[in-house]
Amino acid sequence: MRLILLGPPGAGKGTQAFRLAARVGAPHVATGELLRAARAAETEIGARASEYMDAGELVPDEVVLEILKLRLAEPDASDGFVLDGFPRNAAQAKALDEILEEIGQKLDAVIALDVPDAVIVERLSSRLTCIKCGRVYSPSAPPKEPGRCNADGTELVRRRDDNPAVIQHRLQVYRKETEPLIAYYEDRGLLTHVNGVGGLEEVLDRMVASLPVA
Repeated sequence: MRLILLGPPGAGKGTQAFRLAARVGAPHVATGELLRAARAAETEIGARASEYMDAGELVPDEVVLEILKLRLAEPDASDGFVLDGFPRNAAQAKALDEILEEIGQKLDAVIALDVPDAVIVERLSSRLTCIKCGRVYSPSAPPKEPGRCNADGTELVRRRDDNPAVIQHRLQVYRKETEPLIAYYEDRGLLTHVNGVGGLEEVLDRMVASLPVA
């Protein structure tokens, strides 16, 4: 099953994409993690990505797509994947279609997690992030040890952009960029809206139920 998980910041994409991948037996492919891994591996493409990341700039689409293409062509992703963090707009979606065609794959479904703005503001205002690996924790998905990342024990912090005013701006930007993307996948008959409010298992069950029968 080849899936994309969409949703505004704070909708729970990262947490649910990881869980959904485990449920359907496919790798979780997150572009943020791919970029960090490419930089750590000190590959040529990783060095190119690092130039932008170290300068605090967005990594250009062509670099992200090159790294993503390499990942999706790996054997463990040949039968499926859950893509998290990409695409973010219709232009990226079309570029993704092209690389999938090049490696002989096509999407099976796109899930859009729908969460009201008020819930998102509350969620993001209370979440903590690992400054090393980027994992995010919240009251509904807390770390095992308070204030420490489950993966590496690094101290968790509240990001500067996780305050209500900035969150509202991020939501406006998301909707401006993503509405055409939602329409793009709806027109292709791939997109399903899923209510993202509720317990982790409850939302996960809804997503699984929305998937097409193989």
